[in-house]
Amino acid sequence: MKQLKFIPLQLTLSLILGILTGYFFSISVGVVSIFLLVFVFLLIVVYAIENQKLTPVITYTTVTIILFYVIGIAAITFQNDLNKKDHYSALNFDQYDTTSVVLTIDSQLRPGLFNHKFESRILQLNDRKVHGKILLNISKDGFEPAISIGDKILVRGKITEVSGPKNPYQFNYKKYMERQQIYHQLTITNKEYLVLSSSKTHLNSLADSFRKRVNRSLEKVGFKDNELSIINALLLGQRQEVSKELIEDYTNAGAIHILAISGLHIGIILLIINFLLKPLKYVKNGKMIKLILSILILWSFAFVAGLSPSVVRAVTMFTAIAISIFGKRKSNIYQNLILSMFILLIVNPMYLFEVGFQLSYLAVFFIVWLQPLLYTIWIPKWKVIDYFWQIFTVSLAAQLGVLPLSIYYFHQFPGLFFITNLVIIPVLGLILGFGLLVIFLSLINLVPKFLVIGLQKVIQLMNLFIGWVAEQENYLFQNITFSTLQMISTYFLIIFSFRWIEQKSNSRFKYALVSLLFIQSLFIYEKWSTSLENELIIFNKSKASIVGVRQGANLKLYHSKDHLSNTDNLVKSYITGTNVKAISLVNTIDKRVLINNNILLVDSLGIYQIKSFQPRAILLTQSPKINIERLIKTIDPQKIIADHSNYTSYVNRWRRTCKNYQISFYYTNEKGAYILGK
Repeated sequence: MKQLKFIPLQLTLSLILGILTGYFFSISVGVVSIFLLVFVFLLIVVYAIENQKLTPVITYTTVTIILFYVIGIAAITFQNDLNKKDHYSALNFDQYDTTSVVLTIDSQLRPGLFNHKFESRILQLNDRKVHGKILLNISKDGFEPAISIGDKILVRGKITEVSGPKNPYQFNYKKYMERQQIYHQLTITNKEYLVLSSSKTHLNSLADSFRKRVNRSLEKVGFKDNELSIINALLLGQRQEVSKELIEDYTNAGAIHILAISGLHIGIILLIINFLLKPLKYVKNGKMIKLILSILILWSFAFVAGLSPSVVRAVTMFTAIAISIFGKRKSNIYQNLILSMFILLIVNPMYLFEVGFQLSYLAVFFIVWLQPLLYTIWIPKWKVIDYFWQIFTVSLAAQLGVLPLSIYYFHQFPGLFFITNLVIIPVLGLILGFGLLVIFLSLINLVPKFLVIGLQKVIQLMNLFIGWVAEQENYLFQNITFSTLQMISTYFLIIFSFRWIEQKSNSRFKYALVSLLFIQSLFIYEKWSTSLENELIIFNKSKASIVGVRQGANLKLYHSKDHLSNTDNLVKSYITGTNVKAISLVNTIDKRVLINNNILLVDSLGIYQIKSFQPRAILLTQSPKINIERLIKTIDPQKIIADHSNYTSYVNRWRRTCKNYQISFYYTNEKGAYILGK
């Protein structure tokens, strides 16, 4: 049988298409199983026929591509917890009732403003044995929860769905958690759980215990606050304790990627391992021993770091690279990249939807492709200059690779990224090298004071530098509106432009020029499309009323807050999502604006009778003390809207009354912002 020419790339692309199909279209396990069996059988038949030279190779190739497409569908369908009969969501439980739940703690997430958060697995719901992930929220009360990773606990509480965004264009935490297969949450206080047992052999528990031991030893030798949180992020894969301000600084400076363990960190650690194991090459079978030890150390590090997606993909890729180097073959980084992606997606197809997964592979691909091309623009004679020139070209290639996607997701671009990376990459090598040494020596109580002070100073200086870069606001471009089509077309422009630079030909120049014209046309069209849009929006904001009127790219916000600015998350997300260019704020709710849209505003004054005006809808704000039945009988509205400025008890009473009178009731804190027109 002839060799398939496309194995590394085409099969991975088929797998990805299958995963996307299975994710966006709900296909039953039974149907997928039948298709899988059919195409496996068909492949065997075609293989047998091909050996008799009765069919061309293309038939086998086509069947193989389709089979891996079906495997992609099967991978995401079979691993979807909702497709399993014993998932707790299959039970008929009321989210308003208190439920008895036995669960185990899998990992601790970054705490929220009011809650400590834990990823947990349900083992029992009331008297039924079930399974499934759930988000456990424990209210902050000044004390840390007395639970550890691997603990089995009993809680009583109300299971509710993970909340989605209440205003348009805000981060969708609900969808993010769904991609982790977490669909519900439990919120309790520090006194509403009972630890039933603690697992000392649970893998996550062992890793957590080791990390806690490391932290205690580092605290003992003098590490505190920011320095300790940075060590946890860079060397232990845990950035829950990194302060919000520090994360914001790293984000604005274009260095947030170093706080999540990735290929850069693993590559540096592999260099350190190779240096330490270098003497093994003089031992019999030393290269094999070195390979095995290197892989074991890398995966041990991944285990300690919590096996996060970024760690797993980086270690998987460098494992493939280490094996190819041992085999004395010319390492093809593209094949290793594709192979690691293929393995990861087979194991966990949901990795495909991780932003870090997408950015990481794009960055590595563009580094491998573009860095050699960029480096040849100028070859310095001095080694020191050459070193920093290499860092610059690597940084530029990676930034070109992730630029469109990062703007699409995060709507900002740090203009000083190249300065940041020129400093941070060498410093990161120092922190990783000396950090591992300090951790080892602190665990055996032999760490010299000068090493501790030196590492502290390096981390402090790095944080100061990051803070300085983040303060250069003129070079930070924020609130960038970037659609899916704009993102895709920008990638075409970058790829075709550098393909032309690689080899200047008329055909490649035409592709680059067409890409440029297309993206310009797209920006013009979307600007024109925005100018035609008009809408009124009643935002959801606790203890406040905010009404927005947008005409094209102009927005006027009427509000009851003491202070509102366009830097508020609610406003900033809306401005970015709608491509608003001009905004004005008015510190009062103009009733005439609502009347023009056939909506009557009833605020705390409770006045609702206006002559010769028959509104279609009523907006209730600031908890008006009114008789809702009398209002309904007097005005006979089609809909009643209540924003989040009202007391919950009032809202519940209004909801019941509207239900009795068969009038549509809309509460923004449940259904999100109310949007009229477009």
